[in-house]
Amino acid sequence: MINIYCTDPENGALAEQEKILPGAWVHLCAPTPEELARVATSLSLEKDVLAAALDEEERSRLEVEDTHTLVLVDTPTVEQQGPSFVYNTLPFGIILTRDNIVTVCLREVALPRAFTEGMVKGISTRKKNRMTLQLLYRNATLFLFYLRQVDKNSTRVENELHISMKNKELIQMLGLEKSLVYFSTALKSNEIVLEKMLRLDFVRDWPEDTELLEDVIVENKQAIEMCNIYRDILSGTMDAFASVISNNLNIVMKLLAAVTIVLTIPSLVFGLWGANVAVPFAGHPFGFWILIGIALAMTAAAVLVMRRKKWL
Repeated sequence: MINIYCTDPENGALAEQEKILPGAWVHLCAPTPEELARVATSLSLEKDVLAAALDEEERSRLEVEDTHTLVLVDTPTVEQQGPSFVYNTLPFGIILTRDNIVTVCLREVALPRAFTEGMVKGISTRKKNRMTLQLLYRNATLFLFYLRQVDKNSTRVENELHISMKNKELIQMLGLEKSLVYFSTALKSNEIVLEKMLRLDFVRDWPEDTELLEDVIVENKQAIEMCNIYRDILSGTMDAFASVISNNLNIVMKLLAAVTIVLTIPSLVFGLWGANVAVPFAGHPFGFWILIGIALAMTAAAVLVMRRKKWL
């Protein structure tokens, strides 16, 4: 899908266009080969440049050529799977040509939607360099937003684990921990790209752009720190619950072993007196009850010993 936007000079709102004109923002979301060819022909770009962000395994990088500048970063995504959410990252490409800005992503993500829905103020598609920095700033704040969601979800799952130890909650915790690993890797890759951008001419020549990029780097570093903190907390929580589950299993096994020993004593006594040989109290009129008393006494003694040793 291809969308073309241009800022209205009167009210500053984004207006969708039909044609690619100078000063327009071209957004490609899961584009077809025909759409890639159309944009590549209109802006004199190679299709490989536009398709760079369509590979899920593509790494973040910065490429500066004579005809264009490619800024490829990772952006956070969230998908619902049953009652829980799965957080991941996707490559997001920003391509600066002489007159236009082009963004490319493999699936619909929250980053461009924040601009098209008017959540970001003061944008101008004609100021493509400034808009690039605004996209990067919004991307860093999205990481912070999703990290807070991950923290809230981990707290919710932790409260559920306090009530009942189930595999479902443990799998959710594992999924959140995996999401934090993805976020941490993506943020560190983005940090390298942002620091390289400080050396670009269009950033150094404008103090306001330099200050904005420095703000982006600060937000990105804050997201990295938050991600590391949440990952350490989640990892410690997982280890703690694993220890609790293992301890509960040991308690159950110890109890079952103690019950087995207690039940074995009467069986042992009755088995001895059931042998086909002469046994004590065989001719006694109360022999059966005496035998029951012996079994109960030995069982009570075993229970008392186990209670003193805290096996029961």
